[in-house]
Amino acid sequence: MTSSLGEPNLLAISFFLAFIVGSLGITVWASRRTRTADQFYAAGRSVTALQNGLALAGDYMSAASFLGIAGLVAVSGFDGLIYSIGWLVGWPLVMFLIAEPLRNLGRYTFADVLAARLRQTPIRIAAAIGGLAVICFYLIAQMVGAGNLIQLLFGLPYEVAVAIVGVVMLAYVLFGGMIATTWVQIVKAVLLLGGATLLAGFVLARYNFNPLALFAAASEVYGTSVLGPGRLVSDPIDAVSLGLALMLGTAGLPHILMRFYTVPDARTARKSVGYATAVIGFFYLLTFVLGFGAMLIVGREQITAIDAGGNMAAPLLAEAVGGTPFLGFISAVAFATILAVVAGLTLSGAATLSHDLWVNVVRGEKADQREQLRVAKGATVLLALISIALGILFKGQNVAYMVGLAFAIAASANFPALVLSIFWRKLTTAGAQYSMLAGTASALGLIYLSPTIQVDILGNAEAWFPLRNPGIVSISIAFAVAIGVSLLRPVPSEEQRFVELERQLHLGVE
Repeated sequence: MTSSLGEPNLLAISFFLAFIVGSLGITVWASRRTRTADQFYAAGRSVTALQNGLALAGDYMSAASFLGIAGLVAVSGFDGLIYSIGWLVGWPLVMFLIAEPLRNLGRYTFADVLAARLRQTPIRIAAAIGGLAVICFYLIAQMVGAGNLIQLLFGLPYEVAVAIVGVVMLAYVLFGGMIATTWVQIVKAVLLLGGATLLAGFVLARYNFNPLALFAAASEVYGTSVLGPGRLVSDPIDAVSLGLALMLGTAGLPHILMRFYTVPDARTARKSVGYATAVIGFFYLLTFVLGFGAMLIVGREQITAIDAGGNMAAPLLAEAVGGTPFLGFISAVAFATILAVVAGLTLSGAATLSHDLWVNVVRGEKADQREQLRVAKGATVLLALISIALGILFKGQNVAYMVGLAFAIAASANFPALVLSIFWRKLTTAGAQYSMLAGTASALGLIYLSPTIQVDILGNAEAWFPLRNPGIVSISIAFAVAIGVSLLRPVPSEEQRFVELERQLHLGVE
């Protein structure tokens, strides 16, 4: 099968422009309703459970989900499913442990929960370091996916493609804030779910709508190993480490946690997680069908020839089963996916820089609304430039794998301190601060020492650290540091503060 990818596609360009015009229209509408910091960061806390559920699903159904997982399954078979399962099972944790306490006690960022009972300055600085590390790794995956997509569809240089994504995303966040980002996410979630369902339907139609026939055909062509584990993650400890990072990282992602402040109350926050889990679960089942469909209908050789990371498996499959028009539609949906997620990540990073660092650390909570908005928008521009640079630097990496590393950092830097601050009264400022710093440093350090960097990127013969995902080690370090430091240096006044806030934390009653 010959593909038109790499040549300018007028139909795809038309779909792209239609989405950009529509989403910029949403941004113009939202900009008229974005006058205060509350509206910029949290959409005025007016988002309904269904809307927030779709927006959460939109945040989660990123380039890694659509392009990355389909590519991993197409190239590696069954093992690609580990990402789908790991990301999905994190949601019950969010629903039952995190969503309500976060909404009851916070304002804009997850650091608000820790700072409510602990000392502001050290907590917010440590949380900002961990949060920005997560956001940067997550941004890499989205920008790489976007660059590949536009390069192949428009025939533009990769670097120009990445810059275009950064500029369009900047317009969303800068002028529309959380209101625009939420509605762009909702539109994108509906489009992505519809497009993936249609694409999976085309695939299954070739196998009498029987997934088992699809898997049997893959087994005949590529051998039974494609239906078994071990092709992508062969080390059992590495598999457990990756699973832990994906599961616990969900509850530590700054841009996901930020969404719980957009709803009016904790009950709505919990309901929105239920909607999100249902949508995401259905979508991940579809990505498995898309991966095996691409493996059979397109072929592994062509997928890896177009993009070494396998990220173009879904668009190639769309062209194979529906021709150039369907390729244009699916590509536009993938582009919408990336833009919306990048906007959410950038807004979360802007909140960290402006709300956590500038307003609460530098200005001591004395900044007025106009100053907060001005700083937030300046931080947005800075993050857009960083995202463009990172996208260019990490060209050629599989986007699902890069997001997996972001989850490992989130699970190590943010999750231990956040969950202990909610449920353990003995946690101290020093314990939380050193936990976040140790989790961030150990995750980043072990990623650098892992085979991914040392062997795949730097070309060394072997790596200092054997695991490709550091979660099992770095998460353990973060929990151990938090508990150890808190027990060695107890602070009775901070324990008393937990008792005072406990009722509000869990019941929302002051």
